[in-house]
Amino acid sequence: MEFSLLWAALTAFGSGWLGLLMWDEEVPEDAGDRLLTAALVGLLAGRLGAMIVQGVNPLTHPTDFLVLRGGVSTGIASLAFIATLLWQMGGNAGPIDAVAPAILFALAGWHGGCIWRGSCLGTASDLPWAWAQDQSLVTRHPVELYAALSLALGAYLVSRLGWRPWLRAGASLMIAAGVRLFTEPLRPSITGGPIVWYAAGIAAGAFAIIAGPRLAPNREVEPT
Repeated sequence: MEFSLLWAALTAFGSGWLGLLMWDEEVPEDAGDRLLTAALVGLLAGRLGAMIVQGVNPLTHPTDFLVLRGGVSTGIASLAFIATLLWQMGGNAGPIDAVAPAILFALAGWHGGCIWRGSCLGTASDLPWAWAQDQSLVTRHPVELYAALSLALGAYLVSRLGWRPWLRAGASLMIAAGVRLFTEPLRPSITGGPIVWYAAGIAAGAFAIIAGPRLAPNREVEPT
């Protein structure tokens, strides 16, 4: 079993739980269970999507489904997470806006979990805070820690926003996609990363902020 991946997942879960506690007067009572359910659905969907993209038939190779280190499609996982959360919250802006900061905090924990996985480093850098992998003389950007700190700051900033339908949710989506987009060049990659997914996330978040009040003028705004 890949225990380092497990520790990273537990770091994400703990960060999300801490985020819910930090804003406990705003979130629904069962928010933790709903977020965990949505995260599990997203993880399973993302793994299934990765298998299909890699040409692995999940029906003929069912055991490969459990090998998470074989890859998870972050785009598909994100869509499944969002869809599940929307379904659980009944499309109600209030509860979704309320848990948005905690979701960003959980993402910050996942990126910070790179410490357990030994996967924090990106492209080469001579900056004072860059460091090298074991048995390497090349110092590199701790890009995953950049992302973790940026997402944690984003969570705090979102928590300070006022209440308006889909404002916090849209801002969180923009921040999550934007952080990944702007840190992607610091990650070693042959293809350049899923830039289209990140751009789509920013656009979707902006749309939610702009059109949210018009699309759901009668939805509940305050959290319950």
